[in-house]
Amino acid sequence: MTNGFPSGFTWGAATASYQVEGAVSADGRGPSIWDTFAHTPGRISDGTNGDVAVEHYHRFADDIRLLADLGLTAYRFSIAWPRIMPDGLAGSANPAGLDFYRRLAEACLANGVTPYATLYHWDLPQPLEDAGGWLVRDTAYRFRDYAVAVHDGLSDVIKHWMTLNEPWCSAFLGYGNGEHAPGRTVGVDALKAAHHLLLGHGLALDAIRTEGSGGSAYGIALNPAPIHPASDSPADRDAARRIDGLRNRLFLEPLLSGQYPADVLEDTGTTEWFAAQEADLPLIAAPLDFLGVNYYCPTTVAAPDGPISTPGPSTQPGSENVVAVDTGLPTTQMGWPIQASGLRDILVAINKLAPELPLYVTENGSAYPDVVTADGQVEDDERLDYLRQHVAVCKDLVSEGFPLKGYFAWSLLDNFEWAWGYSRRFGIVYVDYATQQRIVKKSGRWLQDFLR
Repeated sequence: MTNGFPSGFTWGAATASYQVEGAVSADGRGPSIWDTFAHTPGRISDGTNGDVAVEHYHRFADDIRLLADLGLTAYRFSIAWPRIMPDGLAGSANPAGLDFYRRLAEACLANGVTPYATLYHWDLPQPLEDAGGWLVRDTAYRFRDYAVAVHDGLSDVIKHWMTLNEPWCSAFLGYGNGEHAPGRTVGVDALKAAHHLLLGHGLALDAIRTEGSGGSAYGIALNPAPIHPASDSPADRDAARRIDGLRNRLFLEPLLSGQYPADVLEDTGTTEWFAAQEADLPLIAAPLDFLGVNYYCPTTVAAPDGPISTPGPSTQPGSENVVAVDTGLPTTQMGWPIQASGLRDILVAINKLAPELPLYVTENGSAYPDVVTADGQVEDDERLDYLRQHVAVCKDLVSEGFPLKGYFAWSLLDNFEWAWGYSRRFGIVYVDYATQQRIVKKSGRWLQDFLR
């Protein structure tokens, strides 16, 4: 046991390829939608991009040793699709791209760290976006081809696989409000992107599990969140139903129950389109070995107060006028309310849908404006407290016999925080972007002491 956790409980930290790797044109890597998006003026709040990021492509060996020194025994990283298939199309995989991830996985194993690979963390090859991106069905098949190539090349050194990271973000930030790459605003058609992402998951899972090596485990990482009504009024409760449907049930129900929520399709006027995709559902609902849950905060919503405006680009098509409500909870620098009990709420809700399914917290963390003190330390007490609260929730669940198998802090390193650029730091390790120096923050030292 470690502080109330069983010896087999997985402790790790996570990163994503575009956020940390840099080296965007090295060794045959092609452009991704994030390369294009980040180089488009006005898209990134601080005008930066991921061309250099934190040089993880060249510094991964030191970074993995640092992770192991913290007492962590697992590393969740993502594989950059454009490193493996620069044009996104089937054919021979780029040997240099596969070799990089082999060296990364082998460095993990050499340091007693288990590699957990995510096949898609948002860096779609730009040529596939030019052909329609996730709005077209063909992209799901191209994802299957890519997944097979990666699995063929690396399944001897990587045994834990996640197909997608947060398809809600890919669909509704990428094609709904345009906040993320590719920056498109297509209204309810964003639900088509959601379906094609889930179809890609199903196609890839079927292909790699069929050919898979013994002892491998396959899953997906979602970002569900508790959705609360601002009051008990029928209008506010309906607002919560709508947003819960788009954020949670649109993904959980097809994956775990083999059906899309009928009310969400009715809200968005997509019932007829989804009926034509019904044959895809058995593939999407194929059994998972585990489900990853990325949790940051809950959301409280209310029905619009006053005249309903003409809807603009939104992450909630069909319910654009539902408003988020500030409940007075303390927030992180992202403006996200801190409520560790929400982690319990969402894990318990998922467990009710799939009682036997092993769950992992695959991301959990917070952003604060960290500074280095005169003596070279980063005293991030707020992040430390955030982590401590959420780890305590995990401890309680495990003690109750809940099937929670691991916890990954987000993130191992400060990095390129998507549309926020380098203005938001989530790492338990501070990165000086000018020198690439790494400094373990107080939160990282706390986690290290906790794991001792």
